[in-house]
Amino acid sequence: MSAIASHSVVLDLPPQAAWAKLRDLSLAPHYVPGLTGCRFHPGPQEGIGASRRVLRKGGQYLDESVVKWQEGIGFALLLHKGSNGSPFPFREASFSYSLQSEGAVTRITLQMSYSLRGGRLAEWLLAKAFDKVVLQIAKNLKAYYETNRTQNPDLP
Repeated sequence: MSAIASHSVVLDLPPQAAWAKLRDLSLAPHYVPGLTGCRFHPGPQEGIGASRRVLRKGGQYLDESVVKWQEGIGFALLLHKGSNGSPFPFREASFSYSLQSEGAVTRITLQMSYSLRGGRLAEWLLAKAFDKVVLQIAKNLKAYYETNRTQNPDLP
């Protein structure tokens, strides 16, 4: 994949507490803007092979499948729509979360890696928008993890 949007924030949580929340793949609608729910596909709910469908406003959805899992550290999700590959405008897309201990607190890095169907020009044109989305998810995740209050007004 040729483009990356990445942001990191410090969580006021020890690494074990941060991992306990991060590993729960059902929590994404509490901090990802626009999500209205989450349902797991049959199979595991964590680790490699876990897969979920995140529901969006207007009846839209996106499937996310765990393709990399490092216990206590993080994971990577492949973004797709069923067996049809990545949704428009992506040629390929993945999203990863990674934790790093900083003493009594934990740094989390969120990274979206992608290539777009429109090539490098489309990637250049949309880079700021994707960067802004990843930054908002990072800020919302921090607030949700530290307060347990949903940061997503779209979640019913």
